[in-house]
Amino acid sequence: MHNIAILASGSGSNAENIARRFHDKGNARVAIVMSNKTDATVHDRMAALDVDTLTFPNEIWDKEPQLIIDELVRHNIDLIVLAGFLRKIHPAIVRAYRGRMVNIHPSLLPAYGGKGMYGRRVHEAVIASGETRTGATVHYVTDEMDEGEIVMQESIAVLPDDTATTLEARIHDLEFDLYPRAIESILQHLPDKGTPGSTHV
Repeated sequence: MHNIAILASGSGSNAENIARRFHDKGNARVAIVMSNKTDATVHDRMAALDVDTLTFPNEIWDKEPQLIIDELVRHNIDLIVLAGFLRKIHPAIVRAYRGRMVNIHPSLLPAYGGKGMYGRRVHEAVIASGETRTGATVHYVTDEMDEGEIVMQESIAVLPDDTATTLEARIHDLEFDLYPRAIESILQHLPDKGTPGSTHV
């Protein structure tokens, strides 16, 4: 049984989707959800699914990453999944779980990635540039934002009448399908129990 930790800062719809998808699979489960915001709706979503959540203030994420690593180790975490976590991951955490931490980005990376490119800003940029296709990308987390190895990527058409709002909604639907499949693919290449510092195959 693989243990997954989800990091989330907001409503937690992606986190809930992932938790539900793996609830009955038998090979993995969401063991803990960690956040930097006490008022994030993700806590309510996880409570309804009987999944524990923890909140560490931004100062801990920024200055005392070992406290977070210790908590991940305590829960025997094999894979860390970022789901709307609006904080740069401390390099110490990235090093400890290199190859065991993934994120999803709402574009076809490397396009429209990097600092400041998140959420609706991405879709506004895609439409402003006249792109005919966009999509979502699941990638490993590294010290450089949105530059980790791509795990899985899928595209959809940008429709002539799309706005940032309509495009965002369709990309969100795509993420709901893509992210669990990418996680499942990663888990198939992990040993039964992970340890900090392990790498993917």
